[in-house]
Amino acid sequence: QVQLVESGGGLVQAGGSLRVSCAASGRPFSTYTIGWFRQAPGKEREFVAHFNRSGSSTYYADSVKGRFTISRDNAKNTVYLQMNRLEPEDTADYYCAAKDGGLATIYRHWQQYDYWGQGTQVTVSS
Repeated sequence: QVQLVESGGGLVQAGGSLRVSCAASGRPFSTYTIGWFRQAPGKEREFVAHFNRSGSSTYYADSVKGRFTISRDNAKNTVYLQMNRLEPEDTADYYCAAKDGGLATIYRHWQQYDYWGQGTQVTVSS
């Protein structure tokens, strides 16, 4: 089992920055893929970014590439999502997710993930 707890959401003006964090526990980082999804009201949960299992590679949705950065602190078992140049369209609940096993390189679909945090709300005002 993997437990995930997000923090750091809030209200920010368009063009601003925010960092959300995800503290993981239960198993070492290297045993699962970990990343971020988001879900806006009335929309399906969508992929934002993730690390591969080893933490050596990162993958981003086209909509956030160049603005968002996923990073991790292995000593703290924590993953971060630094969000810069935020837009009103980035307003959503942001979820940390982890996936067991798998042979693929990229996992962009929320159905592929096994563990979820409770989410943290990010609101970008125009």
